[in-house]
Amino acid sequence: MNNTSAGPSSKARVGASQPSESSLKRKRGMFQKDLQHMMYGFGDDSNPLPETVALVEDIVVDYVTDMVHKAQDVASKRGKLLTEDFLFLIRKDLPKLNRCTELLSMNEELKQARKAFEVDEEKFPSHQ
Repeated sequence: MNNTSAGPSSKARVGASQPSESSLKRKRGMFQKDLQHMMYGFGDDSNPLPETVALVEDIVVDYVTDMVHKAQDVASKRGKLLTEDFLFLIRKDLPKLNRCTELLSMNEELKQARKAFEVDEEKFPSHQ
């Protein structure tokens, strides 16, 4: 994790986003189960402390919110937010860029497979 970018901008963001923080607290726990499973997969206890899960959730939500705002800034000239705007933001973080590219490619393959499966079903409707 790169902590150099979390300096002054995170302090400014916290002060500037007081209303959204209170709205986030109302939705806290939305990703709790998913984060618990991910944390366990990365070596944490199978039942991590609720405070730890809440902290990780806050960090993830802050990161995603920050990335979306930055992507919106990049896209504002064009007027349309695209996947490529996010890829542009992570272009210098090669492991993250490679993983995103891999996931996008797999997603496209799954779409094509589903599409082919739907066409096959239309050709051979089931006799129920």
